[in-house]
Amino acid sequence: MGLGPAYGVNPIIFGSIYVGAIPFFTLSLGWLIKNIKKKQSIVAPVLSTGFFFISAYLYLILVGKNIPVWVYVFIVLLVLFGVYSTMNKVRKATGNGKAEDR
Repeated sequence: MGLGPAYGVNPIIFGSIYVGAIPFFTLSLGWLIKNIKKKQSIVAPVLSTGFFFISAYLYLILVGKNIPVWVYVFIVLLVLFGVYSTMNKVRKATGNGKAEDR
């Protein structure tokens, strides 16, 4: 219940998002592991897993204050990963480089 004063958010909403994301995070993680084992693209499962990992903290960003720096760093890393993966797919599709499909 210390989230209210520390971050300026409703701790019940934060907790509900946090707990509600657990099954989706677990399914995304399973999807990621399956794709790694089958040597398939991991882009969508990584982004999905990351989103559900940080979903409650997105609520903090939208309505809270004093957000931990690691939340911003993680979001930037997810965006950079998505951009990098997209660029690799475009390069591969256009034949401009030896890009991996991962």
